Amino acid sequence: MTAAPHTSQDLRQLAEQAGRDLEEASAPEILRWAADTFGSRFCVTSSMEDAVVAHLASRAMPGVDVVFLDTGYHFPETIGTRDAVAAVMDVNVITLTPRQTVAEQDAEYGPKLHDRDPDRCCALRKVAPLEEGLAGYDAWATGLRRDESPTRAHTPVVGWDARRRKVKVAPIARWTQDDVAAYVAEHGVLTNPLLTDGYASIGCAPCTRRVLEGEDARAGRWAGLGKTECGIHL
Repeated sequence: MTAAPHTSQDLRQLAEQAGRDLEEASAPEILRWAADTFGSRFCVTSSMEDAVVAHLASRAMPGVDVVFLDTGYHFPETIGTRDAVAAVMDVNVITLTPRQTVAEQDAEYGPKLHDRDPDRCCALRKVAPLEEGLAGYDAWATGLRRDESPTRAHTPVVGWDARRRKVKVAPIARWTQDDVAAYVAEHGVLTNPLLTDGYASIGCAPCTRRVLEGEDARAGRWAGLGKTECGIHL
């Protein structure tokens, strides 16, 4: 595989050009480009809602690193999905954890910070650990889709992550939920059991509820708090 560029300017130019060139490319084509361009300096991130992007990436780059954030607040089903992905797929699952345990965070900030200041809680338990965990990579892939919510409607298939100064790949950005379901059915891809129990988007247990009929997929995240993103994708 070719060596990845090392300067931020190179990476940004590469991301912007690829975003234009690959807009109409298929998800496997986008991931093959990422694997060929970045090699071991490319990883996939997964919330373990499903393993679609991890599965796609494993076909382009067997043994690819799949980064998972264990916030300490996940549903047991999410941890089980992570363990199953690690056991049966040709990927290398890497689990990141926050600097503080939940108990340590409670001692410093008070219990249930997620109810009182969800942005702070996400910053401590998601955003900061991911930034540290991505330090060794030049590019990372995510399962963002444009149809998930209005805030994600303009997600590029390849873009520039200015916050982390890395290339950000969204290979299924143009997919619909029906596309995801068809891929899962065709390839027998692992999915979180909660997806069949009324949950359309799965995050930390205290901040996730089932969605109601007619709601968008992310309506069950931080319901009633005026919050739509954890901060990773802002």
